[in-house]
Amino acid sequence: CLDEEGKVHKFGSSWRTDNCDDCSCSSTGIGCCTSYKTPVDFDEEKCESIFNKETCSYKVVEKDDHSKECPVHSWVG
Repeated sequence: CLDEEGKVHKFGSSWRTDNCDDCSCSSTGIGCCTSYKTPVDFDEEKCESIFNKETCSYKVVEKDDHSKECPVHSWVG
């Protein structure tokens, strides 16, 4: 399989992209999906979600104090 960056991958292999997608190569081609969940049900007036590309995850924190995490009631992904 040839990925969008021009790298060749063997059939049966899997990898994580720089954009935090998990991909795999099979005889039918490349399949990719996000490796992270996105927060969708939290207090958006008081809080904000911040994506960490190092850990491929979101953290939901208070807008005025990023040291305080906010509760998230629902995630998608």
